[in-house]
Amino acid sequence: MDSATLDRLRDDVRAVHATGVVGVLGEVDTRSGRLPARSGVADLTTKKAIPLNGYFRIGSTTKTFVATVVLQLVGEGKLSLDDTVDMWLPGVVRGNGNDGREIIVRQLLQHTSGIPEYLRPATSVDQWRQAQLRTWQPEQLVALAMEHKPSFEPGAKWGYSNTNYVLAGMIIRKVTGRTWGEEIERRILTPLAMRHTVIPGADPRLPNPHAKAYTRFTPDGPLTDVTTHNQSLGDAAGAMISTTGDLNRFFRALLSGRLLAPAQLADMKKTVPAKALQDMGVAGAAYGLGLMYQPLSCGGGYWGHGGDEAGFSTRVGAVPGGGRSVAVEVTSRSPADLEALLHTDRALTTLVDHALCGTS
Repeated sequence: MDSATLDRLRDDVRAVHATGVVGVLGEVDTRSGRLPARSGVADLTTKKAIPLNGYFRIGSTTKTFVATVVLQLVGEGKLSLDDTVDMWLPGVVRGNGNDGREIIVRQLLQHTSGIPEYLRPATSVDQWRQAQLRTWQPEQLVALAMEHKPSFEPGAKWGYSNTNYVLAGMIIRKVTGRTWGEEIERRILTPLAMRHTVIPGADPRLPNPHAKAYTRFTPDGPLTDVTTHNQSLGDAAGAMISTTGDLNRFFRALLSGRLLAPAQLADMKKTVPAKALQDMGVAGAAYGLGLMYQPLSCGGGYWGHGGDEAGFSTRVGAVPGGGRSVAVEVTSRSPADLEALLHTDRALTTLVDHALCGTS
């Protein structure tokens, strides 16, 4: 056992917990084995500890899985990154200046399409529950986005939009005849024996064991239990459930070349500066195709993707080659309190940096 890495991880997990979140679970995966650490509780009522193998909603970390499937299809010659959105989804991206004839698949995966965001943050419990009561179809989510003008001209800059990945999921179905979830299952989860990763569809339940998820809808509001809800609103942009162990397995396999041919992995790593993230304090952040790059304090950098979804936050990173990775789950988020979010995010960034700068 790498005791120095484990001691540092325990300290960093406690530091994340000290920012005001309910619970934290971190796991480093190295050639020496898996090293987990936790702090806080899984349930504010029972005060039980977070389960070390607990399930959680991974939010936008889903995007890396979706991008991997798209790139596998590119490698198989079934579509091209230079195909227009309209070629596969004619007329879907249209209205208020949005035009799928001018946007290519690469721009969807890289968030350089300019397509507007469909999600609108809930500002109350009632508003959140109303959105979660219904089962959403991807076409409905894209239609919500089309009510707004583009954020910028295609290719002009970088701007994160969940709509990009809803469209990518729709393209996967058009190309293969199967849903994005079915393709992830057969192309990634089954080959890698990721038995603790789930695509729930409209099922509102989290598998056991799991920690409860809490959120505040206003900066000074109470923590609300948001554990059980319909996740179809996230679709291919953020609807998966997993564990720290499975996420580490996926990112190590991806970066070691087990899931993509060299040409497609190279495409995935072609980045543009993620200026919006840099402006939020993520120094050097760059975005490829469903994969983010950040520098490390010890030199070089790492690849990964985060996710935030109704009371859960996920951060995953792996060094080039996949020899070392870390996955972190945080329960409780306060999306209305930007200062609190940034405080927690800085602690998470430090944890990931320390974990990946280890030597084992």
